[in-house]
Amino acid sequence: MEFDCRAVLVDRIRGSGPITVAEYMEVALYAPGAGYYARAVQRSGRAGDFVTSVDVSPLFGELLAVQIAELLHQLPPGAGPGDFHLVEAGAGNGRLSRDILDALARRDPSLYDTIQLHLVERSAAARDAQADVLGPHARKLTSSSSDLPDDIGAGVLVANELLDALPVHLVVMTPTGLGEIYIDVDGESLVERLGPLSTKRLARYFEDLGITLHPGAVVDVNLAAVDWIQKASRRLARGFVILIDYGYEARTMYDQPNAVATLTAFARHMADPPEPGRRGTPAWLAAPGTRDLTSHVDLTTLRREAARAGLSPLMFSSQSRFLLDLVERSGLVGDLERPDRLRDRLALKSLLVPGGLGSSHSVLVFGKNVETATRARAGGS
Repeated sequence: MEFDCRAVLVDRIRGSGPITVAEYMEVALYAPGAGYYARAVQRSGRAGDFVTSVDVSPLFGELLAVQIAELLHQLPPGAGPGDFHLVEAGAGNGRLSRDILDALARRDPSLYDTIQLHLVERSAAARDAQADVLGPHARKLTSSSSDLPDDIGAGVLVANELLDALPVHLVVMTPTGLGEIYIDVDGESLVERLGPLSTKRLARYFEDLGITLHPGAVVDVNLAAVDWIQKASRRLARGFVILIDYGYEARTMYDQPNAVATLTAFARHMADPPEPGRRGTPAWLAAPGTRDLTSHVDLTTLRREAARAGLSPLMFSSQSRFLLDLVERSGLVGDLERPDRLRDRLALKSLLVPGGLGSSHSVLVFGKNVETATRARAGGS
């Protein structure tokens, strides 16, 4: 059953008062029957509102399979099938995992036989489609839920463009110190209100960075990404985390006189950019539940919190460099020259082209309870 997302938000605010932007995004993106992601099996692709690397070509999953195989081969094998867990967070309908498993079954069947698959996806509609999308790999689907497995054991956790879709707080530097933007109701309209910080964690966030916002700065803070990386580390006993997302270093995001929130609304492949002057209703506040909402990831904080959670940094690279290294190491260079792989050659150019997905996205690989030799084999830097 579908609900009017605006009505859901208005009712909540009238019942309990103004809500943070993070709470607004939680409803606008994920509320059952009302949120943007909750109401559809798939939102990306030519017919959707945005394009991801998964939409470009199955080659993206094939190259990720090369990296996953290299990493898993460094873990000691267990006693039989099902020894390694492959967890995809933000899995949607399972297309990326299908492409990864297609490649593993073809390139490394013995490793493929040892894998148990776990798909983490908040949209019930997308979860319902996973078995059909996985096809012959559906038998490997050990769990499909809205949260990470309680005990991942040994394996690899992959998250492609997940953290950018997590709810963020909007923090403002006022003449009297840090404040926060809330969402309130004015008649039937959703409007912004300035208020005090909703949690002391927001002040500590900038203290940890050693950054004082410039007067008038309005920036987004992704506390949910911090919580996610901590949870991921707790639940992974031994293995690796591969994160692919777009973002900036903290100094670029926050320590600028003209710092502005990166929160953006996407619809039909068009972005409504943030308003530096914040005049009128921002695009992300219009038509809740009908647009994708996304923000850039603070890569500095992400790496620091991963280390605090017990994850060792193995690689930090642009997606272009990461994929190009995998092409060279995998032996796919010659294979891609075959006439029947023309489409994959064109797709590779799209994945690597400057200014596109390859240069805007970063890849971070972390290890937990793994040998230090892994550092030299986790790809380029």
